[in-house]
Amino acid sequence: MTRLFSALRNRAFLFLWLAELLSQVAMNMMNFVLILFAFHITSSNTAVSGIVLAFTIPALLFGILAGVYVDWWDKRTVLIATNVLRGIILFFLIFFQSNLVVLYVITFLISIITQFFIPAETPMIPLIVSESELFSANALFSMAWFGSVFIAYGLSGPMLLLFGRTNALSALVICFFLAGAAAILIKVRDTGKTVKKERLHIWKEIINAFTVIFKNTDVAHAFLLLALTQVLTLIVSVLGPGFAKDVLRIPIDAFPLVFITPAIVGMVIGSALVTSVFYRFNRHKSSTLGLMLAAVTVLTMAFGREIAWYLHHTMLHGTPEKTVLLTLMIGVAVLLGFANSFMFVPSNTLVQEQTSDELRGKIYGTLSSVVALLSFLPVIVVGPLADIFGVERVLMGVGVGIAAIGIARLKL
Repeated sequence: MTRLFSALRNRAFLFLWLAELLSQVAMNMMNFVLILFAFHITSSNTAVSGIVLAFTIPALLFGILAGVYVDWWDKRTVLIATNVLRGIILFFLIFFQSNLVVLYVITFLISIITQFFIPAETPMIPLIVSESELFSANALFSMAWFGSVFIAYGLSGPMLLLFGRTNALSALVICFFLAGAAAILIKVRDTGKTVKKERLHIWKEIINAFTVIFKNTDVAHAFLLLALTQVLTLIVSVLGPGFAKDVLRIPIDAFPLVFITPAIVGMVIGSALVTSVFYRFNRHKSSTLGLMLAAVTVLTMAFGREIAWYLHHTMLHGTPEKTVLLTLMIGVAVLLGFANSFMFVPSNTLVQEQTSDELRGKIYGTLSSVVALLSFLPVIVVGPLADIFGVERVLMGVGVGIAAIGIARLKL
């Protein structure tokens, strides 16, 4: 566990991590809050889809381009500017909470700025930590990133109910400003290298990024796994309410406590293990282990009721079947968080080890675009399929797909 938190002894990384945590919590909570605002204004699912598109389209249009420019600029300055700008723009929403057009415009603008934040954030890690601290730093980053998604999922609704819309928006604005303040305190270590920057050729830089991704097999596999972990998180988020209602038979509001909280615990355990033991192992094999564990957990979710029924009637006669099911799913959630850390941490570390500072922004910008493209799958396809065929059958299909990818990677 000590090795997991070792990177936090580096003050520069501590401030980078705080900037990431604050900005990601603010951004993810803002996304959820704006969806609720849109539905409150219109009572229309179509209006909510408009917010989702306003989040997603900028990543498709500007993700790669933003990565090119961020590699050209000072990444610390980009982190400061993007957090402050997002806070300023969100502040104006306080005065236009009931205007749907303004809601769309502000969402779109903040999403554009976020495309510049993403390729400046994670690529900063190798600039401020030593090679021996990379695993610890990426593990902590993964905990902050996924934790922020789950925090937003669980707390956005209660925050609005308890504090009201104006106070909730004000809190998010403050989070963005605090993230910018933390970024100001980051000190980038001097590597002794000076990079001569010639004239910027955008298309040449974009082609160069794709060349590195697809010609370097290690980077390509790590890149795809990073995309998969984020898409899997989106799928669980989309299917979560239906899974809570139809399978677990619990209130939807209880799903974050029953499933999301244990997943965060699993992520912490997995991150501690991957940084203290598996950092010596082959990066691909560690990631493949996480992939196979993720397949097992998703398939267990799909067949959870059948497994709970079997356990109740064969070994746990005195325990109510619903209690068996809930206990099983809490264990599954822990394992899913554990699996995610085994995919995310080694893959991120591998990308950073095998790419230069002049390329990382473009690579993570491209990742943002790919994730945005793939996120249409859970947003547009997975939800409707669950309505037609049921949550469990969709989970079974997702689990089989993940297992197939894992089996294909066994040769690495």
